Amino acid sequence: MKLYVGNISYNTDENMLSELFSQSGQVKEVKVITDRDTGRSKGFAFVEMENKEAGEKAINDLNGKEIDGRAIKVNEARPQEKRSFGGGGMGPRRGGRGDRHGGRF
Repeated sequence: MKLYVGNISYNTDENMLSELFSQSGQVKEVKVITDRDTGRSKGFAFVEMENKEAGEKAINDLNGKEIDGRAIKVNEARPQEKRSFGGGGMGPRRGGRGDRHGGRF
């Protein structure tokens, strides 16, 4: 079961979360989400537990628990929404200088 862990301190790392969540069951993977440019934590992570029972136990045990000075939020992760990449599909620009003057400047 994949869990979303929010409101984590910027100092909380994957080892700390793995140790914490292992108290509720077998942890398969921990991933702290970081900023692509700075490498700094974005304040949330994903923890994958071995099974649904361990995930539900972790939610019950840890949601709202204070870790590193912050009350963390733990719930089941939702599937990632598909992102659309590209220019937004608005087509050519309109109303530019050339259009306003019939193509003359």
